[in-house]
Amino acid sequence: MAPLFEDEVFLAFSTYATIVVLKTMLMAPLTAYYRFTRGAFANDEDVPGKSEEQKKRLLRSHPEVERIRRCHQNDLENIIPFVIIGLLYSLTGPDVSTALTYFRVFAASRVCHTVAYVLPLPQPSRALCWMTGMVVTFCMAYRVLTETFHL
Repeated sequence: MAPLFEDEVFLAFSTYATIVVLKTMLMAPLTAYYRFTRGAFANDEDVPGKSEEQKKRLLRSHPEVERIRRCHQNDLENIIPFVIIGLLYSLTGPDVSTALTYFRVFAASRVCHTVAYVLPLPQPSRALCWMTGMVVTFCMAYRVLTETFHL
């Protein structure tokens, strides 16, 4: 194995980054499920063999489908920065226990955010989950900047 894969922090980062990326990827099939079960499609080709009247009825937005799409969009807006900053952070040689805490808290916050969004749970549950993940990402970014710029 490459030396990088022998580093405990990098292995932990790889594990938790994979978990949150897979969680994000699972939002697409969830969106499709909601589209089919709610009869709300986005494109003409999604409803082949239907009359024009049926297509007009099925080519529509649905509040539950849009909720899942917004959750997916929020994942993209938060998990991509975590993966990039987390990779850079793991290369700064951080303390293993601190890094594990950051990675675990971020992953848990995103899973809880999805649960709060999809169910939906009352606010501020979703906002607190989102904020927790953002704080973790900013803490890691601060470490990267202080290590690279010696602030």
